[in-house]
Amino acid sequence: MSLHSLPTTPPAPPRGADAEFMNTYLDTLTLVERLHRLLLDVIKDEFERVGVLDINAVQALLLFNIGDNEVTAGELKSRGYYQGSNVSYNLKKLVDMGYMHHQRCEVDRRSVRVRLTEKGRTIRDVVARLFAGHATGLQEKGVLDMNGLDEIATALRRVERYWTDQIRYIY
Repeated sequence: MSLHSLPTTPPAPPRGADAEFMNTYLDTLTLVERLHRLLLDVIKDEFERVGVLDINAVQALLLFNIGDNEVTAGELKSRGYYQGSNVSYNLKKLVDMGYMHHQRCEVDRRSVRVRLTEKGRTIRDVVARLFAGHATGLQEKGVLDMNGLDEIATALRRVERYWTDQIRYIY
């Protein structure tokens, strides 16, 4: 498909209930983007507070998500955690800074498996404590209960499934 074959007329604006749904959908997309950036800011702030300045929030989240597992960059991408170049760059930086070990796979010598070092597990634990504090605070302050959190997770999984289907089956 070339740019010349793309439609040139904009779609008709939705009306009534459809317009209200569209506006709410766009507001929700903006909120999801803002929440992701805010999460990264919260993690960055925690690392500044504890005096860890050589790692960024994306890298800390990567260490948290790897946890006690030994994985490849491809596995992290297929689990939906990270995009291609982003994960490869950050894994290399984390290995160079001593937060991760890396080793060539015995079966597929092109593939590299990574796991956290003790230094990496320390960072993982900082993030885990931060998230545990958030979970406690959300409940204690009445921001969310289990039912509310479950409803949010269910709705987001449905959107994830819908978007995934768009990628896989539309083209």
